[in-house]
Parts: sequence; C-alpha cells; structure tokens
Amino acid sequence: MERYIALLRGINISGKNKIAMSELKVSFTELGYSAVSTHLNSGNVVFSSDTDTIDILADTIKTTIKNKFKLDIPVFVISQKELEDILAKAPAWWGGNNKELYDNLIFMFPKLSYDEFYSEIGSPKDEYEKVYNYKNAIFWSFKRKDYQKTNWWSKTAHSKVSDKITVRTANTVRKIVEI
Repeated sequence: MERYIALLRGINISGKNKIAMSELKVSFTELGYSAVSTHLNSGNVVFSSDTDTIDILADTIKTTIKNKFKLDIPVFVISQKELEDILAKAPAWWGGNNKELYDNLIFMFPKLSYDEFYSEIGSPKDEYEKVYNYKNAIFWSFKRKDYQKTNWWSKTAHSKVSDKITVRTANTVRKIVEI
C-alpha cells in the first residue's frame, strides 16, 4: 500500500466550488482508500491505496467529485515518495522562515511540460521572482509586497495553462508530505 496526495484545484476559494473536507474524506474512504486525511480547507487529501497508477487515481477521484459534488475540477495526484524527492531538490532560497517572502510550489499536471508552461506564462521578472524547475514542479518565490509586480502572479490563475497546474505554499506542501 502506497501513500498518495491528491491536490484538488480551485475548491473553497472565495466561496466557489465548495466541498466540506469531512465529506471529501468520506468520499475517499468510500472509494476504498485508507488512512485518509485532509489538510486545510483547500483540497489537500492524503491517502493510501493499492492502486499504483497515478492516472487511474486522478481519474477516479475526479469522476467521484463530479458525480457526488457536481464539480468538474482538475485533480493532481502525486505519491508521497515523489513529493519527498521534489522537496529534497528545493533550491536554498525556497521555503525558508522569511515571512516577507511567499514561497510556492507549482505542480504541473502530467500532460503539461515545463516548456509549454513557460511558453504560455512567459519569463519571470528576475527582479521580483525566482523560479526553479524540477520534474513536474516549479519552485517559485517572490516578496509578498511585490506580488502584483511579478509576471507570473496573475498568469498562473488566468492563462491557457491555469487548469493544468495547481499551486501550494511551501508550508502546506511540507505539512501534507508528513501526514
């Protein structure tokens, strides 16, 4: 049995796409997953499964959410081991204790390459944001006070690739990998 993390994109944000985490947890249990746990109210679910195919897990979860909650939302699934590997490759400037910085991890869904993402979003503004790509993740940091000056802030939410990515803060990612 392997541990996985499902990241649901765009739920419980500004009153949209509402799903109670308690109901989501029950849904995962009904699918036969075990040791199900949620973190925060933004669609972070950690669970164990005998299924070892990420695509099957993601499709099953997406279909269940569509049928039960009437929401068609992207679902990104990653194994705990894979996420641990990604975090082990974090650049030194990412995820520290500096409260002035906003450190994020952008997860690219399997059919999106970094080159496609970069081509759509464009270059980060070096004076405001730092980025580093490893596998299907992009470490992304900027000063909180300068977020509106970054090139990527609005584009990660409103672009042709926005439904092919999901973003989590460094703190959230570190917590869910340990659950």
